[in-house]
Amino acid sequence: MEDCAVKAEHRVRGLHFRTGRAVELLIGEGRIQSLSELSDQDSGGGLPWLAPGLVDLQVNGCFGLDVNTLPLMPETVADMVRALRREGVTTFCPTVITNSAAAIGQAVQAIALAARRFPEVRAAVAGIHLEGPFISPADGARGAHPAEHVAPPDWDVFRGWQDAAAGLIRIVTLSPEWPGASDFIARCADSGVIVSIGHTAASPEQIRAAVAAGATMSTHLGNGIQPMLPRHPNPIWEQLAADELHGCMIADGFHLPPSVLKVIMRMKGKRAVVVSDAVSFSGMPPGAYSTHIGGSVVLTPEGRLHLAEQPQLLAGSAMLLKEQVAYLTGQGLASLAGAWDLASAHPAELLGLPQAAGLTEGAPADFVLFERKGHALKIVTTYKAGIPDASE
Repeated sequence: MEDCAVKAEHRVRGLHFRTGRAVELLIGEGRIQSLSELSDQDSGGGLPWLAPGLVDLQVNGCFGLDVNTLPLMPETVADMVRALRREGVTTFCPTVITNSAAAIGQAVQAIALAARRFPEVRAAVAGIHLEGPFISPADGARGAHPAEHVAPPDWDVFRGWQDAAAGLIRIVTLSPEWPGASDFIARCADSGVIVSIGHTAASPEQIRAAVAAGATMSTHLGNGIQPMLPRHPNPIWEQLAADELHGCMIADGFHLPPSVLKVIMRMKGKRAVVVSDAVSFSGMPPGAYSTHIGGSVVLTPEGRLHLAEQPQLLAGSAMLLKEQVAYLTGQGLASLAGAWDLASAHPAELLGLPQAAGLTEGAPADFVLFERKGHALKIVTTYKAGIPDASE
């Protein structure tokens, strides 16, 4: 539907997420034509909040949908776009994790087919995030990725996947501990693919070499790493210290404690990014579930997803971006504007998207109207290219 953007000009009013002042957007041709502040008399009161659309660099699934349950159907991707839109996410990267070469090829091909077949997918998917299989084989660092499919970086294999994806692979997460990793990173960077360090047991020297070769991002920094590390040096300190790396973090209150979130935000500034890393149980009611790879998990009312038989172990992330924005504000770690930037402008800038301009004249009309109750957020309407999509 986004290819047929509303051409007639229309106006949308709300409370600006930075100032709290009532503003009016003039929308036309899928873009923000102007933004003007309203007087108290003109605003009429009772307005929802207004903010740019959320941008998620790492989404494995949500609402029972999963891009890693194979065979992946293009319709599943389209359903994810619509489900995420209702949660305020206007742009995202479907994330394909470690699997066999054939399975990865099928998944990325299905996403590319969905982008060709469905205009809403083409408009919302900024690219595919390939998380693996070029990650650490070490226990702990590997996380839940299947050990049998972990492999060293291979440019020819990656190019085969990129061809299957019709060039849609935009981010690749790898560990630079493998021999030849720097050459692979440089090739990716030269081809316009963002290289992210993650699921790693790399040494500081290997991390510095990866940054020099062109790595520009850290995947869920502080997670996907061995549980016991030297005080210093270690991979977390090295990535925090690398100014070139954007630090992505899961801000759900379970993956990282508030003190670590605060340190990442302070160290990275405008290069700090919030990602959901959401799995298929995100957005589902609390309860016990069976996974497609076997095993049982429990989703608590607080949003914590853990293994049924080992409650101390997380089974993935189950909080979407708006809940993470609410968590950051509720913990006093960021203002509403600051937390929203972490989940919108910052990731959009990393991807080089025009949405990084936010609520400014000429920017894409990707924005959200929402209500606040305390720190909780409820999406009222999400606009993509100026077209409203009412929240359910």
